[in-house]
Amino acid sequence: MIPDTDLMLRAGGALAVLVVPLWLATRALRGRRRSRPGHRLALAESLALDPRRRLLLVRCDGRELLLLTGGSQDAVIGWLPGPGAR
Repeated sequence: MIPDTDLMLRAGGALAVLVVPLWLATRALRGRRRSRPGHRLALAESLALDPRRRLLLVRCDGRELLLLTGGSQDAVIGWLPGPGAR
C-alpha cells in the first residue's frame, strides 16, 4: 500500500509544529542555566564511589569544598586550597 503524500506532509508538519518549539525552549533554558550571575554556589564535579556514595566538589564564593554524601552520614572532607596557596 502506498501512503498518501498529502497525508504524510500534513503529519510531518504537525509533528514539526510540536517538536520545534519544545526543542527551542530546552535550548533557551539550558543556555540560561549556564550563565548564572549573582549565584554563589555551584556543583563543580561529582564522582560516584559506589552505588550509594558520591564525592562532590562544590564551588562557593570562588573556593572549593569536598563533600562525601550517601553513606550512613554525610561528611565535609574539607576546603581545598586556593589557586595561589601552597
